[in-house]
Amino acid sequence: MKTTLSLCAGLLALSFGAAHAATGGDSYNLVEKGRYLATLGDCTACHTQPGKPLFAGGVTIDTPFGKLVGANITPDPDSGIGRWSFEDFQNVMSKGHAPGDKRLYGAMPYTAYTKVSREDNQAIWAYLQTVQPVHNPVETNLLPFPFNVRTSLIAWNLLNFKEGEFKPDAKKSEQWNRGAYLVEGLGHCGTCHTPKSVTGGDKNAEFLAGANLQDWVAPNITADPHSGIGAWSVEEIVQYLKTGANRFDMASGPMAEAVEHSMQHWKDEDLMAVAVYLKDDPQNDHAKPTEPLAADNAAMVAGKAIYADRCSACHTPTGEGVSHLFPKLAKAPLVNGSDAASLIRVVLAGSRAGGTDAAPTAPAMPSFAWNLSDENIADVLTYVRNSWGNSAAAVSSSDVTDLRESLHKP
Repeated sequence: MKTTLSLCAGLLALSFGAAHAATGGDSYNLVEKGRYLATLGDCTACHTQPGKPLFAGGVTIDTPFGKLVGANITPDPDSGIGRWSFEDFQNVMSKGHAPGDKRLYGAMPYTAYTKVSREDNQAIWAYLQTVQPVHNPVETNLLPFPFNVRTSLIAWNLLNFKEGEFKPDAKKSEQWNRGAYLVEGLGHCGTCHTPKSVTGGDKNAEFLAGANLQDWVAPNITADPHSGIGAWSVEEIVQYLKTGANRFDMASGPMAEAVEHSMQHWKDEDLMAVAVYLKDDPQNDHAKPTEPLAADNAAMVAGKAIYADRCSACHTPTGEGVSHLFPKLAKAPLVNGSDAASLIRVVLAGSRAGGTDAAPTAPAMPSFAWNLSDENIADVLTYVRNSWGNSAAAVSSSDVTDLRESLHKP
């Protein structure tokens, strides 16, 4: 009996030791840290299909060059990462190289993840080892020729990638550095909010100044007081990230998904650190806004009438909206941005804000594509972009036509 118990105990210890080694010296705290870090990185967005097993892959990612598909990152040995070592994972995060020196495309934001510390990567790796293995083979590269040739990424990396962990700025506070680490690293905010070059790389000189992705605008989130978030307080930035709404704006589209899947679950101190970092803008030479269009401009006259009839009941006659229910349009960064694509899209297709634990009932806006012409939509948006302290370029009916056609493509 003692021999049997000793044998069982030995096998149990051996099994635990193997699992312990496989996760890099795993512990409950390490796994929980990794779970949180994976949430910070919003791994779900690209690696989990709605209603499907966690991290089993299969999410289609549209790029200007074609389609990519999020990989299976469960520990399945055949279709996932079950045969990888931690060093394989570290190379993916820090260099964009998968096993076999397979170069990854920038849709996997290793250009930001390279800033993540090795210690944090070890925690994420430990957590991934605890995820349920799912056999789900995924063909990740659906790009057409010649973009599907991975050797082209050698040149792409030379132009667009700088490897290296985040280095704290000794002149800044610990809180500021934590915010910088999250925004520039795991949060990979620049992947959506930084303008792109013709090769699809980030224009780092315009970091976080806004970009158009899949007919949505990831707006300017610098401290620009006109087209950025310079008028937002630190508390209002935290509120937006935590709930998806503040008195200035409500998250929609991909940002609503990011809030729902990731940011609402961040620790308050991390949200505050991000807000402090975003508010501390080194630029003091933001472009001055142009003069708004004259009230007697034909588009302004027509747009004012449409706004009064279709929009003012919710957004109010002065564009102030209703806090946490109908977005404020007056002096709103997205309204004043150089690209009106998101505004056009929301008017055409409608929108629903993301639901969060703090604000579970998500308000919505109906589609006006059925009863407003392209010229009507252009006029009302031109009016909105040049009223109540706003000033931005007029919207053309051809812009609306193009986006309407894009939304109807399969």
